[in-house]
Amino acid sequence: MSPSPQPLLAKSSAELTEWVQSQDLPPYRAKQIRQWLYQKQARSLLEMSDLPKAWRERRQDYPLGRSTIEQRRIAPDQTRKYLLKLQDGLIIETVGIPSAKRLTVCVSSQVGCAMDCRFCATGKGGFLRNLEAHEIVDQVLTVQEDFQERVSHVVFMGMGEPLLNLPRLLPAIQSINQDIGIGQRSLTVSTVGLPQKIRQLAEKKLQITLAVSLHAPNQPLRETLIPKAKHYPLPQLMTDCRDYVEQTGRRLSFEYILLAGVNDHPALAKELAQLLRGFQSHVNLIPYNPISEADYRRPESSAIEAFSAVLTQSYIPVSVRYSRGLEADAACGQLRASQGATAG
Repeated sequence: MSPSPQPLLAKSSAELTEWVQSQDLPPYRAKQIRQWLYQKQARSLLEMSDLPKAWRERRQDYPLGRSTIEQRRIAPDQTRKYLLKLQDGLIIETVGIPSAKRLTVCVSSQVGCAMDCRFCATGKGGFLRNLEAHEIVDQVLTVQEDFQERVSHVVFMGMGEPLLNLPRLLPAIQSINQDIGIGQRSLTVSTVGLPQKIRQLAEKKLQITLAVSLHAPNQPLRETLIPKAKHYPLPQLMTDCRDYVEQTGRRLSFEYILLAGVNDHPALAKELAQLLRGFQSHVNLIPYNPISEADYRRPESSAIEAFSAVLTQSYIPVSVRYSRGLEADAACGQLRASQGATAG
């Protein structure tokens, strides 16, 4: 049984040129195909009208790497959550987040997630597989096509742990940057932290933003919220984060989901400030977004303000980030590979 052909989406310039030549076409056709893939967002070779017609008809079933929108749900704030069906029938979630000045796409990097964070819906269904590079890039094109608007920012904060899929994450970032034309500084990769992986990413010296999901200022509490954190002690994680800043020259973001009565006490804010003192970083406080599978609660506004005030008084840069798309189950921590959304 011959292997399935590799989709054209997310191929490097050299790979696409090599493929074109393997099809007995001159190398300049690669540039035309790239324009159809990324600027005109073609979904089949048959659409590429400036390529030879007879060749297109012979190759019309060759996979480009596009998914189909299985369902779409639109929140009152106009955030759109998509259930995308992949070629093997599996479902992933992607979110388009519009604002006055930008269109952000929250992309998934895996089908499911193996990290099993206690407050997150994605891990409740377990891990199925890594996404291929073209399946990541396709999410950006799908949102761009549906909004009929250029995507300006991409955050790898959807389903999955991006650094567990580093071999496919890196070519996806390259394609989003070079083919779709989104600057690296407009790309954010979120991770709970994995041994060696932050160092491996730092070696690439990318200009992306790395966001580390911290959620606790000490190891015991962090392990309670993120069981897999036991494999990556907090002191080692912070050392790797400092090395990342030194190697890349990029400020780190730390994500901290506030859970009422769990990690939102001012004493923990002081502990967090001590942990981050002298660090080139910024803290994003994210009030918890409820899911049916967990009993956590969002803190009262007064508790959120008090936690933030402690950090500010300690000269730690901090923002409170209320997630968009809450009503459509499209907010941070709510994504799951289910088909319970309502088509929009």
